[in-house]
Amino acid sequence: MGSKEATIESAAKDPLPFAVLIAAWLLPGGGHLWQRRWGRGALLLGSIGLMFGLGLAMGGRFFHGSLIEIGEYPFEVLWSFLALVFGRPPSLSFDFVEQLGYLGDVCSGLLFWVAKFWGYDAAAVAAPAADYGTKFILVAGLLNVLCILDAYDIAVGNKT
Repeated sequence: MGSKEATIESAAKDPLPFAVLIAAWLLPGGGHLWQRRWGRGALLLGSIGLMFGLGLAMGGRFFHGSLIEIGEYPFEVLWSFLALVFGRPPSLSFDFVEQLGYLGDVCSGLLFWVAKFWGYDAAAVAAPAADYGTKFILVAGLLNVLCILDAYDIAVGNKT
């Protein structure tokens, strides 16, 4: 039996793919670590954790929002989205961009929640470093989404 065949057999479907999803969301690279892909998991944890940490060190701010508000104001979400697309400022209380930013921050998993628990909440300042820090924090969450999808693909057998 060749090594490629052994790899394919070892990539059997995980009976609990949702556990992989939760592990991958809570800890960047956690889904890969759950599946004993130590190198990839450590690389993802280190790179996304470093990006998040650099964002905090630069004074980046978290977006303020609530996932509950999206469900409470469905018409305001639609109005804000249309106003964003057509270039008119929304006149309602729902800020579509702020909510999407909050969703991106939450995708960082425990990195976000631990920073919030320890009281990190940088004020919005007009400094280039702080703006870059905000983007670093947001991109760390979005990269974690890609890691979650990759871990799920490996768990269900779509990728080896």
